[in-house]
Amino acid sequence: MGCSGRWKKTLAALSTLLILHGFCSARRDRGFSFIHQATTAPMVSYYDYIIVGGGTAGCPLAATLSQTSSVLLLERGGSPFNNPNITHLSAFGAALSDLSPKSPSQRFVSEDGVINARARVLGGGSSLNAGFYSRAGSEYIAKAGWDVKLVNESYRWVERAVAFHPPLRQWQLAVRNSLLEIGIRPYNGYTLDHLYGTKVGGTIFDGFGRRHTSADLLRYANPAGLTVFLRAPVQRILFTTEGKIKPTANGVIFTDSNGLSHWAYLRKGSKNEVIVCSGALGSPQLLMLSGLGPAKHLEAHNISVVVDTPLVGQGMSDNPMNAVFVPSPRPVEVSLIQVVGITHNGIYIEGASGANFARETTTPQDFGMFSPKIGQLSTSPPKQRTEEALNRAITTMRFLPRSAFVGGFLLEKIMGPLSRGHLELRSTNPNDNPAVTFNYFQDPGDLEKCVEGIKIIERVIESRSFSRFRYNHLPIAVLLNMTANSPVNLLPKHANASRSLEQFCRDTVTTIWHYHGGCQVERVVDHDYKVIGVDSLRVIDGSTFDYSPGTNPQATVMMLGRYMGVKMLQERSK
Repeated sequence: MGCSGRWKKTLAALSTLLILHGFCSARRDRGFSFIHQATTAPMVSYYDYIIVGGGTAGCPLAATLSQTSSVLLLERGGSPFNNPNITHLSAFGAALSDLSPKSPSQRFVSEDGVINARARVLGGGSSLNAGFYSRAGSEYIAKAGWDVKLVNESYRWVERAVAFHPPLRQWQLAVRNSLLEIGIRPYNGYTLDHLYGTKVGGTIFDGFGRRHTSADLLRYANPAGLTVFLRAPVQRILFTTEGKIKPTANGVIFTDSNGLSHWAYLRKGSKNEVIVCSGALGSPQLLMLSGLGPAKHLEAHNISVVVDTPLVGQGMSDNPMNAVFVPSPRPVEVSLIQVVGITHNGIYIEGASGANFARETTTPQDFGMFSPKIGQLSTSPPKQRTEEALNRAITTMRFLPRSAFVGGFLLEKIMGPLSRGHLELRSTNPNDNPAVTFNYFQDPGDLEKCVEGIKIIERVIESRSFSRFRYNHLPIAVLLNMTANSPVNLLPKHANASRSLEQFCRDTVTTIWHYHGGCQVERVVDHDYKVIGVDSLRVIDGSTFDYSPGTNPQATVMMLGRYMGVKMLQERSK
């Protein structure tokens, strides 16, 4: 009996090793024979669908459409699969702080002075983010006019490949219990649904801490129907007017890493389309570069106007994030977002913790989530947007004691937001960042919510459930001032910022990377995501959102790619 038990344990161990070996091999080589470098692309090619942007929406859309049609997916970045800065939870922040030309993250600084990032990699933002997976609320879905049955089917299709139940450990349990203790109820347990109260959400990191991105959804693709080119930035969309009532998209020009141009055209057929999935910065930027946008702005850049569409690039929003760092007297686990408190007032409370903040888990120049290169807790006024300023902050941080990096963030995100901004071209180079203004807290309602959210965070910190992870001799006022005066914050300092929570919100505003807008429904695209004023062109991504869905938009953006792919296949079959 004893031998039998040992033999069973041995078999179990061998099985685990085989599973792990198979999993690791899959991570090294996904077997995606349809993925190529753009340098191998023909000079001229033809497809039923051309998708610009292999990001959070583009990958599920391409996988779906490839079932019955020939699809070209063009991604300006590289692959996420063999990049350890992407694939493992403990490396979170390293990709965001990589400023090299081939980095999967392209840093930009908004005109507001907040350091931000846009994805430049297959999988888009899902290859860079903190991994939280949560669906949109029923009210959001109803307002969008989506088919509820197909929405739920599309979410489940996504979740089979990328959604996991996170392992809740001590610090995240303390956050959960504290939220319940202060009255953010009911407790909804583990759920992917957007429900008021406190819940444990999903994550795209599996039980081994390995990230699964929207690029993993390409496993659903028909290999015979899909071609993916990497390092293939699209220069502009091509239009024809010959025999057409309206300008009609008929192809794109893209370049490879050697700078050579390639032309991809749509095959003849009324159902064939170009679909832009380049994100909230890339999609309005590409429309403008292609002649769709405010006429005066395009003419100022010597761009021929195809259609004067003044709302392209308008309505830009970024959900402001404000966080309080809480030093811990004891070590805490490495965790990203796992628990969320969803209030009826449009405020979401979340937390992240652990050694990924400390210097030993990243290069000496990065400091994990504290890195000035990333921008968390960091804003930079226009006159201080220099590498020298960032390097000074990094140098300052090297002299801080290790204890300064032990602890976690408690953060708030504001629903919406109400404040709106705009996007404009800086140049006609699609690889350059456009100029974007988000106007954080321009609407007083956003500032009121921020203040209320900080008050909730104060109550969490002071709760009995959280007492093990804070120093009793550090009152809330000290923690707020420590956060506001952190060396990674390049804004002018205000003495005793804790005396005014409004000032604290303005001084410590940062991004949670949930920016959206620029091509909204009923303004730039219709409810089928077709660009108004032209034919054979759609935009399907977060640029079409008026509000960011739920606590994290990635689940809904992936769902939307699948959802619209199914709808388009249905249209094609008629």
